[in-house]
Amino acid sequence: MAKKKHLPLLIPVAALLCLALLLHLLGALSSLDDHAGDLMLAQHASSRTPPQDIVLLAIDQKSLEDETLKKEAGSWPWPRAIHGELIANLQSFKPQAIIFDVLFNEADIFRPDSDTFFRDTARQYDNLFFPSLLLVDGLGAPLASLPGSWGIAKTDQADAGARAPLLVPTVLDRKNWQGGLINFEQDSDGTGRHARLFTEISGWHLPTLTASVARRSGATLPEAERVRLHWYDKSIRVISYADLFNDLALEKPVIAPELKGSIVLIGATAPGLNDFRPTPLGLTPGSLVLTTGIANLRANDWLRELPLRWPLVLVLTCALTFAFFRRVHLLTAGSGLGLVTLALTGTSYWLLDSNMYLPVGAALALAWLAYGLFAAEAYWRERRDRMDTVALFGRFLDPRVVSELVKTGELSRETEPLARDITVLFSDIRGFTSLSETRTPQAVVELLNRHFQQHVRVIFHHGGTLDKFIGDAIMAFWNAPTETPGHAVHAVQAAIEMSRVMDSFKHQLMQDPSTATDSFDIGIGLHTGPAVVGFLGSDDRLDYTAIGDTVNLASRIEGCTKGVARVLISEATRDACEIEAPGRFEFISHGRFEVKGRDQGVQLFEPRIRA
Repeated sequence: MAKKKHLPLLIPVAALLCLALLLHLLGALSSLDDHAGDLMLAQHASSRTPPQDIVLLAIDQKSLEDETLKKEAGSWPWPRAIHGELIANLQSFKPQAIIFDVLFNEADIFRPDSDTFFRDTARQYDNLFFPSLLLVDGLGAPLASLPGSWGIAKTDQADAGARAPLLVPTVLDRKNWQGGLINFEQDSDGTGRHARLFTEISGWHLPTLTASVARRSGATLPEAERVRLHWYDKSIRVISYADLFNDLALEKPVIAPELKGSIVLIGATAPGLNDFRPTPLGLTPGSLVLTTGIANLRANDWLRELPLRWPLVLVLTCALTFAFFRRVHLLTAGSGLGLVTLALTGTSYWLLDSNMYLPVGAALALAWLAYGLFAAEAYWRERRDRMDTVALFGRFLDPRVVSELVKTGELSRETEPLARDITVLFSDIRGFTSLSETRTPQAVVELLNRHFQQHVRVIFHHGGTLDKFIGDAIMAFWNAPTETPGHAVHAVQAAIEMSRVMDSFKHQLMQDPSTATDSFDIGIGLHTGPAVVGFLGSDDRLDYTAIGDTVNLASRIEGCTKGVARVLISEATRDACEIEAPGRFEFISHGRFEVKGRDQGVQLFEPRIRA
């Protein structure tokens, strides 16, 4: 039994490994980690305050509808002289940097003077940053031809003839090309969670606008191509382009002086300009993705990823395997996993305060998947054990009773032998030897089977447990495996009914010449007392039986019935019946009998139903 109980849970473990590999290859595990992380980051963002010296100058709906701007600039896109004028006026308030998230790669053929003014104005300052865009396809220009101001870096493995399809700010003088790429860094699901620092092409490192600005502000950049963003829910300070443009026209500006020493990023936020990107915070203006990256790199608080997915999966799976190996209750194991889920989620959230990112979505999902597989295996194992128990106890009890007892958990093949008071019944056939001598073995077996079937039905009907057949004898007992109040009464009633059934059976035999016999009869002996009841034997062969002096005496009493009475019971059984059902039976005393193993004689009685 112990060996079977502790068989390794190979099937659910193997299924988990296969499913984990499949989910990994499909990218589902990374997706689970990302989406769980997105939820935590969106919640944690509310506790983070963005730096006040990074300002988004928003080309918002208000700016597109502002009457002053409309009068001077007309509809979008505005003439670039508007930007040149804003740069010139804002520089007097000494901002740290002015960054454009607007492309200037094509000349305005209808307003060339506007482009010239913009270019001449920009040439005067070195704190301006302009974006470039890397296209998906195309031959492009040689990377070696890019000016040093653009910030491209050449490694030892750089291909001198490498090209890339770039949109660069050709409207401006080449000295003003400093900046970098503004390509949206998105994961496989289209969501932006990272800020890229550079893109490598044939050994050349093409900088991003985010990295160039952060480096200019004094940040030490990590040796990585990209970093995970640490978001702010409270928006970085946003000023409408129209408000600042009009403020700068005042004799004494109010807004502009507050931008001294600030990093000012000019970008579109108006819905019609379609510059929104999916992030853990939802649809976010692309300019705010840039400012978040700049803020993270400058403050060195971007998220450091802890790649612990598989170690967590291993620990959780081993813990679950051990729990189910030890047959821990499903509810207990599930509650434990629930607490671990809360603890890991809380730890992951808490680590965000230390700029550490611990992905737990995939590990927890696989742990719950393992729990489901183990639970299914445990259910199947319990069902199998229940069926085995039903089949096993069906040899001893009425199958309908067995099913009900197993359902309520009162029966189990794991039941340990225990001592309890029982009433034991032995029934033996009289004249079996002479009967066997006059009939074929097949006829004898058929006769015995008919006899046993009728008497076992009576035993089951009265709640008895069939122990075994011993040749032509039957052994049964009451009050085990479950307690049966009044077990002596039930046993005596069964014995009396077995006697009546025997009379009917003998009458049937006499009706058929092939089975007619007057020597076929039975003797039944009963005794009540303590015995050890339970499964006895080996793992390969078990019997549910009773042992002890009570069993031996019941067998001896049955041997005393010959020539005396068909049913005899001990004084202990009679006393138990008088206590449990006084007046139900009449007991005829047959005196004392000497039995083997007893120094004193045993008082025996013949029970009858009182009229």
